[in-house]
Amino acid sequence: MQLTDLQRDALSELLNMGFARTAASLSELTGYRVLLEVPQVSIHPIEELSDKLACFVEGEIATVQQIFTGRVSGNALLLLNYDGALMLTDLVTPQQHHRGDRLDSSAAEVLTEIGNILLNACLSVFGNLLQMQISFSVPRLHLDAVDGLLHSLNIGYEEMRYAMVVYTAFRMEDDSVTGYLVMVLSVVSLENLLEAVDNWAHLVETGPEG
Repeated sequence: MQLTDLQRDALSELLNMGFARTAASLSELTGYRVLLEVPQVSIHPIEELSDKLACFVEGEIATVQQIFTGRVSGNALLLLNYDGALMLTDLVTPQQHHRGDRLDSSAAEVLTEIGNILLNACLSVFGNLLQMQISFSVPRLHLDAVDGLLHSLNIGYEEMRYAMVVYTAFRMEDDSVTGYLVMVLSVVSLENLLEAVDNWAHLVETGPEG
């Protein structure tokens, strides 16, 4: 399934609003200015997701996963490679000096909260602007390789699912952490999302009286 240029631009704008809210929250949390690159959006069949992500993340990854339900439902995931996850937790809590080659329980808790902030900000923007009620589960942190992560998703029981992959990077104090937001959706949920995006883009383009 291919996005139209209008859908891609609208999704990027919506996600940019969510990431801007996230940057403000992280800045307040850390005391540092946080910059987020403009998100790039693409949609892939779920069976192509492993190859897509393998181009950018290798080995073990840290994933914050949150299930959401409503007119659009699915799994939202924040993916970071392991070194990126360590760097991000160090940036957020430098006073703890926990940099090592493994995430300890304190760092895991911080990373889960960062994922919660990011995922909630993006999904809330979608819900508010697209006028869709969305409920969230408690976020969970998983440490696994990409293939293991995909096997852990409950993706094969009904209909083919798609993954909306959003690439962005966090920048704080000259450090950069590259991450992905992945939304795994059923066909129906993806159709509902794109229909709402089209309606929103039309309203933005023509105004409420258009």
